[in-house]
Amino acid sequence: MTKDLETARAIGKIDDEEARILLSPQRPIVLVRKQRSHGLSPAVAPRNSYFGIMLPYTPLHHLLMDGSYRALVMTSGNRSEEPITIANDSAINDLYGIADFFLLHNRDIHLRSDDSVVRVFMGKPQHLRRSRGYVPVPIFLPPDASRLPCTIGLGAELKSTVCVQKDGQAFLSQHIGDMENLETLEFFKLTIAHLRNILEAKPQIAVHDLHPDYLSTRYAGTLEDIETLPIQHHHAHIISCMAENGYMEPVIGVALDGTGYGTDKTVWGGEILIADVTSFQRMAHIEQIPLPGGDAAARNPWRMAVVYLNRAFGEGFMDLDIPLIRKIDPASVKNILRMAERGVNSPLTSSCGRLFDAVSAIIGLRGTNAYEGQAAIELEMSRSPVSCNPYPWIIRKGKDGYVMEAAPMIKGIVEDIISGAARGIVSARFHAAVIGMVSDAVTKIRSETALSTVALSGGCFQNLAIVRGLTDNLRKKGFRVLFHSKVPTNDGGISLGQAVFGAFKAAGHRGGFSDQNPESNRS
Repeated sequence: MTKDLETARAIGKIDDEEARILLSPQRPIVLVRKQRSHGLSPAVAPRNSYFGIMLPYTPLHHLLMDGSYRALVMTSGNRSEEPITIANDSAINDLYGIADFFLLHNRDIHLRSDDSVVRVFMGKPQHLRRSRGYVPVPIFLPPDASRLPCTIGLGAELKSTVCVQKDGQAFLSQHIGDMENLETLEFFKLTIAHLRNILEAKPQIAVHDLHPDYLSTRYAGTLEDIETLPIQHHHAHIISCMAENGYMEPVIGVALDGTGYGTDKTVWGGEILIADVTSFQRMAHIEQIPLPGGDAAARNPWRMAVVYLNRAFGEGFMDLDIPLIRKIDPASVKNILRMAERGVNSPLTSSCGRLFDAVSAIIGLRGTNAYEGQAAIELEMSRSPVSCNPYPWIIRKGKDGYVMEAAPMIKGIVEDIISGAARGIVSARFHAAVIGMVSDAVTKIRSETALSTVALSGGCFQNLAIVRGLTDNLRKKGFRVLFHSKVPTNDGGISLGQAVFGAFKAAGHRGGFSDQNPESNRS
């Protein structure tokens, strides 16, 4: 937080649109490129080209900044994985030992609302977290949606939000957080009650993620007076993108993220679907590989690196002269490979996020994540801005559509590392390869379906190089490209897709695709 725009400009490179958003009444956090000589500690946003900058928006902020401070580093008042603490007594009890001092207020906080996070993409604001200042401003669906039944989308697990769709308007909640503990579940329930109350909404259908163990799915199972519907995670992503763009016709949907429960009970995350508002068909995906340790693999990218190297080079990969091999413990590698080969706590995954993790670890950037997506973020930030030839890839026909194989990329990356190529060049060539591979698969699908509108959704499209590069590539090939700006492309936008899906299902809309789409169930 800086005192004013002038101070902010000494820290970050701020264009006119970014300045407008910083000064807007909503006062979000805006991601801007760092100035070369910003003067702040290197411990602030390390290995990142951006600062999140915000201006004061409460009287207390103005008082704090009306001193000698050039900038203050702000963070939410909560322990990791828990909701923001909003009561004075709770703050003192919960944050004792973390905070050195407490500045208290006699004005109660009745409902949590995190700061919104926005960046500018293609000249327009794009939400990465839609919360304070923007909620509950609705997303307007096409006019003919005004007759749809009232529905509620219950979100996923990470970056959870809920969405009430009423009279053709979709009202997303503020950011709730990761649904991984009792405290967040209680906040989730309170948010639903609050939204229903202020909107005077009586949803006929509640839509939840297909994953049976998500807390939001379990909550749906407790509802007695409302019909519940499951929806596949990536289908909800694509509908969300369609809905915010006001486009309700069939599309080719590209959903790239870290994880989502597939209809085949494997972990999806690198998917190309053909989809409409009630059905989908899986047309292509990244080749499935074992996910050793499940969620532990997401926290430890070196595990994914080991699996991908083994897939590309076979057992002899431990003889490769690259930094990762010199760092990791051979005994740990042996255990990971044994888990993967035997399928012990190693579900198959087509995750694009885990591919980014693997490459980040292979080039020596990040073997263990301290926060979600760290390896992928640092890989993006390391990318050279110069144009580079992409690494090769393979697209083959599989039993459930096209399979995009990344093994040739991994081989090319290792060859570059051994020959002494800079990390930035390796990262740039990898990004170009992902863009080229997905674009090729989408083009193949167009030739089979005659669809020429593409919807991009999923957490991997927070990567500016990927969303910009793929958008440009597809437009040059004659595609119309839809992407997110009003709601997050990450799981914070899932609830919108869920609510719209439920509304069209309840209205009797019959989809044109048939990929094991889950049937409704009544609680």
